[in-house]
Amino acid sequence: MSTHTGSRNVLYDAIKLRPEWVLALMLLALHAALAWDIDAWWARAMWLSHFGLFLIWQPLWRAPQPLEPVPAVAVIATGAAFAMLLDWWLAALWISVLFALIAGRVPGTGAPRQRLVTLLAALFLLALLLLWVVPRLTVDSPLPDLLIALVQLGLPLLAVAVALIRVGPVARPTPVVVDLIYSVVLLLLVVVLVLGSLVLRSVLGDGNYLAALAQALVAIAVLLVAMSWLWNPRGGFGGLSQLLSWHLLSLGLPFENWMRSLALLAEHQRDPERFLQGAIAELSRLPWVSGVQWTAADSAGTLGVTARHRMELSARGLTLELFTHGTPTPALKLHAALLAQLLGDFYDAKRREQRERKHAYAHAIHETGARLTHDVKNLLQSLQTLCAAVESSDDDRAPALQQLMRRQLPQIAQRLERTLEKLAQPQSRTSTPVPAQRWWDGFRRRVAQDGVELVTQGDLIDAQIPQELFDSAADNLLQNALVKRQLDSSVVVCVELSTLDGVQLSVTDSGVAVDDRLAERLLAEPVASRNGLGVGLYHTAQLAVQHDYELLLTSNQPGAVQFALRSLR
Repeated sequence: MSTHTGSRNVLYDAIKLRPEWVLALMLLALHAALAWDIDAWWARAMWLSHFGLFLIWQPLWRAPQPLEPVPAVAVIATGAAFAMLLDWWLAALWISVLFALIAGRVPGTGAPRQRLVTLLAALFLLALLLLWVVPRLTVDSPLPDLLIALVQLGLPLLAVAVALIRVGPVARPTPVVVDLIYSVVLLLLVVVLVLGSLVLRSVLGDGNYLAALAQALVAIAVLLVAMSWLWNPRGGFGGLSQLLSWHLLSLGLPFENWMRSLALLAEHQRDPERFLQGAIAELSRLPWVSGVQWTAADSAGTLGVTARHRMELSARGLTLELFTHGTPTPALKLHAALLAQLLGDFYDAKRREQRERKHAYAHAIHETGARLTHDVKNLLQSLQTLCAAVESSDDDRAPALQQLMRRQLPQIAQRLERTLEKLAQPQSRTSTPVPAQRWWDGFRRRVAQDGVELVTQGDLIDAQIPQELFDSAADNLLQNALVKRQLDSSVVVCVELSTLDGVQLSVTDSGVAVDDRLAERLLAEPVASRNGLGVGLYHTAQLAVQHDYELLLTSNQPGAVQFALRSLR
């Protein structure tokens, strides 16, 4: 067993090293079988040898593995029938197929020497067919002696030239690429040439085969020139290439209409499952579709009528079974795969959009909770201030305490009401603008007991500001500054509202500067801080963007730390 395996591998390696030798031997065996007496026993032996060499050379299947029993029996039966049925018609048909198979390798051949070998082999087969085999199909007159000598003695030189041209070893043991369309076209051209020359020979009536062959060649040449011009003409006509491309791509189907309906569904339908059902309904209206069965992540169903012919396709988690009225062609399968891929991409995009909407809603709730936490904290601090004032008061200060309660409690109730409104609706919303003077008066009353310097510049009466934004900015900025003063009683805090160059609210303290690494990320993202900086300022900065404002750290020097909220309009 190992001896046979070693011999087979040695033969396979030899074929890889010099594949042109096998091709040359195959051509010489074919020449020997046909160039003399086709009815002789040795001619049939050479014909069978040619068939065996073809099996070794053939480019469609080339591997060192042994044949299975069934293919082996089929090969032996074909070889026996090949040898027993040898005649000129079989030889003409076989040479035509072999010529188309060899010439079909030319488009996929890149090496110049390999291309030359292929062209010489194709020329050998075409000359043997037209100069020797076709004239033998009708026995009317003997062939000229010059033609007989040319075929018997001259054609073998082409096969010898094929053997002498060194192509080089095959880099990879992979099948040679054969252009099927190119081979079929060449086969049809050869068949038309052979039959045309025979018809013209009969029509002319003089038995001159070479003249009939020349006329057939001229007619085919004119036809090819006309076809090449019609393939890509001038003058605005698209040509046969455009018509063929349109037919192969659309197959006469309303592909553009289906794409338009798919785009409209994607634009107006947000729910992925409803979009999928609408798209499948449009797909079922195609002329070649009798029914559709689908299975998706969250749905499944059937639409239309199931049939015997079907195609199963899958893309992006979507599985489709398309039932057709007839047997689907390869072009139709390719077309259906494209439709399924597009539908799967759109469906997957819709599912991603749905997940992003849910994530955005959850993110909005999270941000709202974080923002409301700071609002509640500020309200709690205001209540704690009032409680401290109540605990430290006496009968003599009761009127002043009563006035303080009258000022602060309605404002605290109003801020608590706004907080509850934001909690009930965790989406971004715009607040109603209020006069800057009114807001400043209320803010001044709230911080009257905090020892904060208050400064105004410009006319506050005509200026309008978003109350929610300014409340959030003032509470967060002032609270952070007051925390510094709790650590250092010498810290001075100043709040300024200016309308000279747009509306601007600034809070300045004389405490320590913000750490540089923290300052880079402070207003761009939530950051962790022992003093409470980070989350509140980040959400205030996001809220400022929604109202065409910006929150900036305008100064970060020891003794001069300033945050400013200013209008962008």
